[in-house]
Amino acid sequence: MSTPTQKHTKSRKNIRRGAIRLKKISLANCPKCKKPVKPHTACAFCGSYKGKVVKKVRVPKSLRKSKKQEKSKK
Repeated sequence: MSTPTQKHTKSRKNIRRGAIRLKKISLANCPKCKKPVKPHTACAFCGSYKGKVVKKVRVPKSLRKSKKQEKSKK
């Protein structure tokens, strides 16, 4: 393996490494349920995209049981 011909100073090394970082995730609010969602993607909570329902969302088991109990009580 070859060796570097010149020394890289601490400042030059740190400037180069300063460009390697994580980007902040930009978030937008879903117009239907108002929860934060990544832009240009369907909402994971309500399944809508641009005001239209594009995918079915599964209801968690804990909520399913509570809804069944409410129906049986009526």
